Amino acid sequence: MEQRSSTNNRWNWEVSGFEPRRLSPSQSSPEEQRRAGAAPLVRRYSISAASAVSPYTSEFSKQALVSKVQRLKDKVKIAKEDYLELRQEASDLQEYSNAKLDRVTRYLGVLAEKTRKLDRVALESEARISPLINEKKRLFNELLTAKGNIKVFCRTRPLFEDEGPSIVEFPDDCTIRVNTGDDTIASPKKDFEIDRVYGPHVGQAELFSDVQPFVQSALDGYNVSIFAYGQTRSGKTHTMEGSSHDRGLYARCFEELFDLANSDLTSTSKFNFSVTAFDLYNEQIKDLLSESGSTLPKIQLGSSVELVQEKVDNPLDFSKVLKAVFQSRGSDTTKFNVSHLIITMHIYYNNAISGENLYSKLSLVDLAGSEGQILEEDSGERVTDLLHVMKSLSALGDVFSSLTSKKDTIPYENSMLTNILADSLGGNSKSLMIVNICPNAANLSETISSLNFAARARNSVLSLGNRDTIKKWRDVANDARKELYEKEKEMQDLKQEVLGLKQALKDANDQCVLLYNEVQKAWKVSFTLQSDLKSENVMLADKHKIEKEQNAQLRNQVAQLLQSEQDQKLQLQQRDSTIQTLQAKLKSLESQLNEAIHSSEGKSSSPATGSGVSITSKTAADSMDSSAVTKKLEEELKKRDALIERLHEENEKLFDRLTEKASSVGSPQVSSPFSKGAPNQPRDFGRNDYNKGRSMDVPSQLTMDKSEGAGALVKAGSEIVKTTPAGEYLTAALNDFDPDQYDSIAAISDGANKLLMLVLAAVIKAGASREHEILAEIRDAVFAFIRKMEPKRVMDTMLVSRVRILYIRSLLARSPELQSIKVSPVDCFLEKPSSGRSRSSSRSSSPGRSPVRYVDERIEGFKVNIKPEKKSKLSSVVSRIRGLDQDTLRQQQVTGGKLREIQEEAKSFAVGNKALAALFVHTPAGELQRQIRTWLAENFEFLSVTGDETSGGTTGQLELLSTAIMDGWMAGLGAALPPNTDALGQLLSEYAKRVFTSQLQHLKDIAGTLATEEADDAAQVAKLRSALESVDHKRRKILQQMRNDAALLTLETGSSPIQNPSTAAEDARLASLISLDGILKQVKDIMRQSSVSSMGRSKKKALLASLDELAERMPSLLDIDHPCAQRQIADARRLVESIHEEDDHIQETYHARKPSAADLGSGTETDVAQWNVLQFNTGSTTTPFIIKCGANSNSELVIKAEARVQEPKGGEIVRVVPRPSVLENMSLDEMKQVFSELPEALSLLALARTADGTRARYSRLYRTLAMKVPSLRDLVGELEKGGVLKDVKS
Repeated sequence: MEQRSSTNNRWNWEVSGFEPRRLSPSQSSPEEQRRAGAAPLVRRYSISAASAVSPYTSEFSKQALVSKVQRLKDKVKIAKEDYLELRQEASDLQEYSNAKLDRVTRYLGVLAEKTRKLDRVALESEARISPLINEKKRLFNELLTAKGNIKVFCRTRPLFEDEGPSIVEFPDDCTIRVNTGDDTIASPKKDFEIDRVYGPHVGQAELFSDVQPFVQSALDGYNVSIFAYGQTRSGKTHTMEGSSHDRGLYARCFEELFDLANSDLTSTSKFNFSVTAFDLYNEQIKDLLSESGSTLPKIQLGSSVELVQEKVDNPLDFSKVLKAVFQSRGSDTTKFNVSHLIITMHIYYNNAISGENLYSKLSLVDLAGSEGQILEEDSGERVTDLLHVMKSLSALGDVFSSLTSKKDTIPYENSMLTNILADSLGGNSKSLMIVNICPNAANLSETISSLNFAARARNSVLSLGNRDTIKKWRDVANDARKELYEKEKEMQDLKQEVLGLKQALKDANDQCVLLYNEVQKAWKVSFTLQSDLKSENVMLADKHKIEKEQNAQLRNQVAQLLQSEQDQKLQLQQRDSTIQTLQAKLKSLESQLNEAIHSSEGKSSSPATGSGVSITSKTAADSMDSSAVTKKLEEELKKRDALIERLHEENEKLFDRLTEKASSVGSPQVSSPFSKGAPNQPRDFGRNDYNKGRSMDVPSQLTMDKSEGAGALVKAGSEIVKTTPAGEYLTAALNDFDPDQYDSIAAISDGANKLLMLVLAAVIKAGASREHEILAEIRDAVFAFIRKMEPKRVMDTMLVSRVRILYIRSLLARSPELQSIKVSPVDCFLEKPSSGRSRSSSRSSSPGRSPVRYVDERIEGFKVNIKPEKKSKLSSVVSRIRGLDQDTLRQQQVTGGKLREIQEEAKSFAVGNKALAALFVHTPAGELQRQIRTWLAENFEFLSVTGDETSGGTTGQLELLSTAIMDGWMAGLGAALPPNTDALGQLLSEYAKRVFTSQLQHLKDIAGTLATEEADDAAQVAKLRSALESVDHKRRKILQQMRNDAALLTLETGSSPIQNPSTAAEDARLASLISLDGILKQVKDIMRQSSVSSMGRSKKKALLASLDELAERMPSLLDIDHPCAQRQIADARRLVESIHEEDDHIQETYHARKPSAADLGSGTETDVAQWNVLQFNTGSTTTPFIIKCGANSNSELVIKAEARVQEPKGGEIVRVVPRPSVLENMSLDEMKQVFSELPEALSLLALARTADGTRARYSRLYRTLAMKVPSLRDLVGELEKGGVLKDVKS
């Protein structure tokens, strides 16, 4: 719509009532009022001599010029007034913006201070957490150290099908038993004690659960090494790498590192990870990441080893690095069995507060096969490889044995493997050896050898071990674990506190961002207004200057024209006198000729001959003179006619220039279309907004009924449609249109079409920002008018289509569920007449219209029936002789008659076609016409534009054809087929029903969810009730809107109504919540009355009876609300029953001696009309006291405040404040008893150390509160005169 209204002012309509200002009829001159109703001037190109010299015409032209000049002056005056008003509005807005900017700046300063405080608290919390984290790391390390820095696990792989029975047994989790099969000894089974034993059924996840503490230790800053030991095909590589569905230690360890780092991460700490990988073959190191790139950083391992390290930020990066390592290692399995693969994860930790920097590493080693037998057929290279493997594994066993036996010297230098991993084997580092064995009998010797290696590394003997020692260390580990759990709990509490502070800091930052954005917007608005004001000032000044110059030019031209007119009149008078003289001479010559003829007849024949010759010669001479005079007279008459014609043209040019000037300065007026005798005006609305450069004219003979009020459209909200003068006028015009008042069908058609054009003009005048409001305001009237006029078939269907499309697109803009609707392309609606298929369409080639499936519609293609004209050879020769080339002939393929025929066929095709209507609605106009042109160019070669024809007329033919098809379709879509409405109307009704159905179902789902939620206390009950009432209110608004849109929803005759989902369950829950809310309020009032130390027997009995009555009201609630009500009633009952019970006469005596807060005033009514809020800031608390004060009908001071200061959610209570005179004879304890029944804030503000000080404080507080209430100020004056409010100090 914005594009449609801003493209070259395509519709030049003159609509009154839509202008910012317009002179009222009383202010206009009588001459202007007379000319407003006159018929438009008709240009004449020839006038008679009599009309040219008419003084009336000259006088009329002068008056027209004077009126036009006066009108221009009025327009300039109105423009100046508008400029002054705009300047004043800009000044006011600038002041408002500056004030608002000051407030925002002050608030930003407060928020900045709060942000700094939160940052400081967050840093302090981080500093408090850091020692706890270090303590946790220390305790965890001590726990692992107590269990042993070197751990040995044993894992048995499953048996293969052809390996026979298993020789391995598992008595418990720490013992493995091997059947040696030696019957010569007494006990053929040997037991090996290992730290942890895993059977064939154990998966990778269970194994990693025991490895996880070592990963945690590596993250805490200790070096950790994990080895996979065993013979070839014992499962070492599977343990480390795993499979696609059961990952190994490589992936699991890094994921655990990453998860632990994220959980321990704070705003001041940071973890970084990098990976190195190398292969140790024959004591030679091969860097497996060296091929990744020379630009990566390197790390020094040992004294002479330098490796490339690649940084990883997430598990996906680690998987990519691991894949590159395996690809770089190659696929030679023979070499894998005699080489060690070492993958190391380097961990860097930095803490910005403590300045702590830690470095640790986790090394995962896949060792070579441990089989040490050298066969005779092994080659020399194979023997060398085996010897190096045996040497490195033996050195590793020596290192483990030395470490577990705590020897002074550790032989790290015996092998390259132990030398590189020296920092991960001894000291505080942790080592884990996972021994993998084969359970079959064929590998018995290797299994025994591997278990002996494990026993040697663990420094254990082949026995059951010392159970007492194990128990002792387990007790130590349990104690350390308990202490670790306590520290972790304390650390979690501190973390929660830090999270709360971070959230508060985030909220403050969000508020700062919002305020900053608001400030930016205010600055932008202010800058925009200033720039607009300056530009408008400059524009008005230029416009005023130009108008002055034009006025001066017009005055000069008028003077020149008047002077030229006087000169021409003088010339005409001279020529008229000359003509009259010549005519007199001609008459005298004719009379002389007649006399000569008569005299010649009476003479004789003889002398007649001579005289006749003389007379004849004289007559010939006279006739020659007469012909010359006549010719001269004709020339003079021609010159006069040419002069008159030129004068007339000059006058008309001047009049046109004045008219253009008037139309450019101000908007002209438009008439109401309801005059019976209004002639049919020319209409150029046959084309829509798809054709640029078109315009429509509306007659301007009459004036609108409403001349007062500006034409600005008021934006309509979602609930109430506001009215505007333009909308009211259009609504009344549409509703009051009566076809019976017109004499003919043509007059009815003209009036109806003018109304539709006025509707479109109003939308264009409103602009894109207010288009929805004006459409919503006149919607019912428009639909009723179209429905009423459809049976008569007098409306221009293209106008109807345009109005329908406006409403459908307005609905689409406000309905996201409709914007996702997919429509068929334009190719589905077009066909060639020859084959029934287009080059870009996939429809079948059946005769006639070939239907295709489009959701629930059947789309039929429109056959574009154009063919190239066949020329005979003779016609071609004739065309060449005439000089017509082939391009000219091609341009003549499509004639005007053919275009009208195609347009009529397109109109017949579009009638009732909902699929085509959807295409028009969802596709921009320019894009749709471009697609039609593309299809025509592709499917009709004689219309295609080649390189030679771009300057010819083919493009114009494509434009004409596409325009004819578009116009025909537009006209057909607006044509109705009674009893059904047009296709666009059916589509609009369908879309509206879909939107309403979706909204009702959405509210039904929300209400259903709320109705199933259970409430625990009064606050949740209030929230649920409010939410359900809000949903019900929205549903009722939608139903009301549906009733208002009855005309819209009944456009499609015979369609199904909108299904309103039942809300009986939700309504029942809302009624239950309302009853429950009432019960809880009564329970709360009973608990408030029970907040005393003692109570009379009758009052206590009455309270219990009230609770019983509330319990009897339980059947009115739903089952889901019973627990909440029962719980609240039970709590109130326990509170009432726990109160000390006294006799009624004792209570009456006590209350007679000590008046209560409710009785200290003259009445107990609290019907306060208006509350005034006071805020008391005290130095002892950070939260100020909020007290609301007012006056009841008895002119007593009433306050409303929280019952307890420390429990702000306990609810407000209302109390009558006693006058200071009541406290005159009371002791301090009695005053405290009185204040106990008042809000705690009042007692804290009034109480002092002595009774006199309390009375003085209370007097000042009472005066402060009472002076805040206007109706109590006179009472304060009376109390001051009586000496009641004097300050008595101790």
